[in-house]
Amino acid sequence: MILIQAIIQPTKLSNVQSALDEAGFSDTIVGDALGYGRQRGQTALFRGNEYKIDLLRKVTFEMVIDDDDLEPVVEIIRDASRTGTEGQIGDGKIFVLPVASVIDI
Repeated sequence: MILIQAIIQPTKLSNVQSALDEAGFSDTIVGDALGYGRQRGQTALFRGNEYKIDLLRKVTFEMVIDDDDLEPVVEIIRDASRTGTEGQIGDGKIFVLPVASVIDI
């Protein structure tokens, strides 16, 4: 089994969930995240004062899948979370981790 953890833009969450649901992958965990990579934050203007926002809002999207489903699921997440056809800096990352076992509570 494999754990896929994707950090994506919050505006792309519904696109990713819809695409995965259509393909039959509906078991997910979603959480809020703050961070930055190559973006290095943003500069904003509030009441005439300029200030830097170091941590940008992202969404963490996790799911556990069978080994055979890895490539299609990664492609679905990548395609649904990209900005434009090639993607942009800040669109996110996908991490693939092995799962030793799953234990029901």
